[in-house]
Amino acid sequence: MSRRAVAGAVLALALGACAPSLAGLPGSPVAADGGVAIKAEPVALNPQDPAQDRIGAFHYAGGLVLTSVETTRLHGLSDLDISTDGRLTAITDEGDLLTARIVLGGAGRLVGVTKAVIAALPGPDGKPLPGKLEADAEGLALLPSGGKLVSFEQRHRIWLYPANGAPPLEAPAPTAGLEPNGGLEALALDPARGPLAYVAGGEESGQTWTCEIGGACAASLLIPKPAEFGLVAMTRLPDGNTAYLLRAWDAIRGSRISLTIMGPTGLEVDRMDLTRPLTVDNFEGLAAVPTKGGQRFYLISDDNFQSVQRTLLLAFDWRPAKGNPRP
Repeated sequence: MSRRAVAGAVLALALGACAPSLAGLPGSPVAADGGVAIKAEPVALNPQDPAQDRIGAFHYAGGLVLTSVETTRLHGLSDLDISTDGRLTAITDEGDLLTARIVLGGAGRLVGVTKAVIAALPGPDGKPLPGKLEADAEGLALLPSGGKLVSFEQRHRIWLYPANGAPPLEAPAPTAGLEPNGGLEALALDPARGPLAYVAGGEESGQTWTCEIGGACAASLLIPKPAEFGLVAMTRLPDGNTAYLLRAWDAIRGSRISLTIMGPTGLEVDRMDLTRPLTVDNFEGLAAVPTKGGQRFYLISDDNFQSVQRTLLLAFDWRPAKGNPRP
């Protein structure tokens, strides 16, 4: 979640909309570890021009609006991982874990989400995390061992959830200088440095840190970004590049999203900008799946538990162009 959560509520009221609500959903949430049916409605990349199928070298591979009438907890999705066999893992900023499978249609186009289960992230005592201050999960990275790293803001920390289901353990995390609602939004494995290495990034500052389980964190690259943008997600790519997601919002222009691919030396390789009239919302999560000659990127949006926003899952296929990275 971000400054937009408050601003969006104010804007909804100013426009005469109902107070942010989840009308039509049940009054009580689904039980922990409960399977839920997810409705996935397709969306065009550009509702004003449904024939548009690309943004530069990024080819649109399908997009969905995700809803469920069986739970009030399919909201606030803040990061995700998608494996090569289609397993989806996501977290919410209310302390829930979503697991599911994506469904691909012809030509590998994203068409649905199935076999969804929602469960509460437990604390060290094995109980669900109590309240927003403790449960504001923002970053997710899946370890080769099957464990999960989850970063939290409000109370800044990174926890390691073991693959065997044991209670989470504290993992090295930078905490100095982080804003209460602008903390470690970005979290990704760093396999080039080892199986226990990861990178974390601060939303407001764009500062990143390289960390290692059993070790410590050290300041690393400062992500270049305009002041109004926040660093909300990142992932290392097999070719040595890094993809990162920037987000901005204001009442006039709405959400603005930039997906940037940066080379090992810090030069920009490519960039995709999502702004109106394209399908855009409060995207906070980023996953990359290798494809033949490139990457498939998945973006997921945090609807801030507001009826005026949507939970979107979009897919884009990208192949690097020949030539040198942009300066």
